[in-house]
Amino acid sequence: MMDNLEISAERFLLLMDRLRQLGPHNAPPRDANISPSQMAFITFLSSNPGCGIQAIAAGLKLAKPTVSIGVNQLEDAGFLTRQPDPNDGRAVQLFLTPGGQKLQQHAHQFRSKKIGRLLTGLTPQERTTLLALLEKALQTAEHEEQRETK
Repeated sequence: MMDNLEISAERFLLLMDRLRQLGPHNAPPRDANISPSQMAFITFLSSNPGCGIQAIAAGLKLAKPTVSIGVNQLEDAGFLTRQPDPNDGRAVQLFLTPGGQKLQQHAHQFRSKKIGRLLTGLTPQERTTLLALLEKALQTAEHEEQRETK
């Protein structure tokens, strides 16, 4: 028999699956023919222009070779560009191209519309409560993760 935590976790997973299926159905990665992880690179770069592969890997908790492959593919697709790092001749800085910026904006609009649909049926007080509980749960999980990695 499952305990309350297991039942809650299972219910949460089912809710997350439903959230992923919530429209609009023209998700930017499908339109651009890139993977969700590559979209995560673009989102990270939009907030951290000029960062390098190591910063993306650390920020997204991915292996450097995985990020390197994704960056090469995004560069080939015209979504990002490399520029020499003025402080380190061996390093490069990564920037979104205008096409990458447009894709990031489209993705942000898509996510905003999707979350708007989710929140529209809640009162302002319910939204505040939902967000506060989600923040609390995330802080607890992050704290547990930090404790486990020490």
